[in-house]
Amino acid sequence: MTPRSVYLALGVVTVAVATIFLWARSGGTDHTAENLINSSADVAAGEVLYAENCAACHGANLEGEENWRSPRDDGSLPAPPHDASGHTWHHADSMLFAYTKLGGAEVLAAQGVDFNSGMPGFGDQLSDGEIWDILAYIKSTWPERERATQAERTAQDIASQGDG
Repeated sequence: MTPRSVYLALGVVTVAVATIFLWARSGGTDHTAENLINSSADVAAGEVLYAENCAACHGANLEGEENWRSPRDDGSLPAPPHDASGHTWHHADSMLFAYTKLGGAEVLAAQGVDFNSGMPGFGDQLSDGEIWDILAYIKSTWPERERATQAERTAQDIASQGDG
């Protein structure tokens, strides 16, 4: 096995374990990528929910905070953009859902990462369906290239969950 194969295998195992952990931690709620793909997410409702719950940090136009790549004094990063200039589209649906529902610190801690994430969990304020609506709205604003890349990562995530 090449070192690249080993790293790839470890990455797949890490994502699968983290997904199972987060699923169990959230009470078994179905927040897998398949849930979004097979759901009837409401983009218009997601836009309203985004404005009410996300825009204060991530920007009314999904532009994020200034200098979002530069750590603050406390080590946290400013809110990143959710438009194509950010990294949101680099992540599978299951990660985006868990990050929104549980908060950044909890999701990263489940992956063994100690990071002072400024992203709170919204699981107490938003239903699972509302979170999926917000994610559908965000994704609807991306150009085709970013949507296709993110959809492929989601498909790979789903496939890796089925391999266990």
